[in-house]
Amino acid sequence: QVQLVESGGGLVQAGGSLRLSCAVSGRTLSTYTMGWFRQAPGKEREFVAGINWSGGSRNYVDSVKGRFTISRDNAKNTVYLQMNSLKSEDTAIYYCAADPAYARVVRTTPTFYNYWGQGTQVTVSS
Repeated sequence: QVQLVESGGGLVQAGGSLRLSCAVSGRTLSTYTMGWFRQAPGKEREFVAGINWSGGSRNYVDSVKGRFTISRDNAKNTVYLQMNSLKSEDTAIYYCAADPAYARVVRTTPTFYNYWGQGTQVTVSS
């Protein structure tokens, strides 16, 4: 059974940085597209960033471009989200997810992602 465990969330001041990690167990993630999503109170879950199996294709929501970077280490079965210049509007629960599609293009719709972590809270104080 595939399990995803996020870590690295916390409380940070606006302008600060956090690095989220997602450790995958149960199978190798080397052929999976991996994504980060977030959900703020009262809002729908939204795509934040994704990276395809090889790392050659990445996709970001416009609001985080230039501030967030997604990366992966297939040897460690881990995906990362480096978040810089954090803003109060980045406050949300962040979820790691796996899309089993062995594809070049990163999909942004949550329904394509079969496996999800439990989420980690990110709070940015202004």
